[in-house]
Amino acid sequence: MKLTTRLIMLCLYLTLPAWVCAAEEPAVPAPAAPNTMPQIPDIVDLIDKATTDNQEKPAEWSTPVKLVAIFTLLALIPSLLAMMTSFTRIVIVLGFVRRALGTQNIPPNTVVMGLALFLTLFTMAPTLIKMNEQAIQPYLKGELDFESTAGVSSSIIKEFMLRQTRKSDLALFVNMARVTPPSNPADLGLHIITPAFVISEFRTSFEIGCLLFIPFLLLDLVIASILLSAGMMMLPPAMISLPLKLILFILVDGWGILAQGLSLSFR
Repeated sequence: MKLTTRLIMLCLYLTLPAWVCAAEEPAVPAPAAPNTMPQIPDIVDLIDKATTDNQEKPAEWSTPVKLVAIFTLLALIPSLLAMMTSFTRIVIVLGFVRRALGTQNIPPNTVVMGLALFLTLFTMAPTLIKMNEQAIQPYLKGELDFESTAGVSSSIIKEFMLRQTRKSDLALFVNMARVTPPSNPADLGLHIITPAFVISEFRTSFEIGCLLFIPFLLLDLVIASILLSAGMMMLPPAMISLPLKLILFILVDGWGILAQGLSLSFR
């Protein structure tokens, strides 16, 4: 029992250092603006400012274009959330953990997706704060036009994705696109960075999931061997190993360690 507990803790902690950046980023001076993420009223003001008529110049967007843009954005939000944030890695790892525990649909899909969403919001908070300070607030104050705001926001998202993307995956899509590799990877377009980021997240999440699966698999093998040696071949090993796995997972505070490991795995 103690050996299995140590194996679970070791495999959970192994997921932390493999994806943490080796070198620390240079210190950035504290911004003058408050360290807050964009709020819903700010998003509403952002859309309203970009689409409302101005007395000095014609509106950037007309009302029909405004409606088309809003509905298009709403349709693209799920894809943007899954493909350009930390959501992909988190939800795959949570799925691996539920499968390794053998609890079928417990926790339910709704709970798993909700936890993944809030962990995504937590891990993306520094990026959202930076976007709010450098793009949204200056636009609302009239210091930036809409095109500059979109460019700054895009560069901030690129910066986050490039930190998580493997160089080999990025080089793969650069070669397939047949473009000259720039000196600065941030100069690449989102059509190259985004798929490279996604497949990097797939590989990272599967690596973490495999490490988490090992101690539970070992416990299943031990239980099956004990039942076989005792001649209880008709008793399903999963029926005995499930409560043991749940108890061990709770004793080592598995959910807390998992949330901490996933949060620290992003650079």
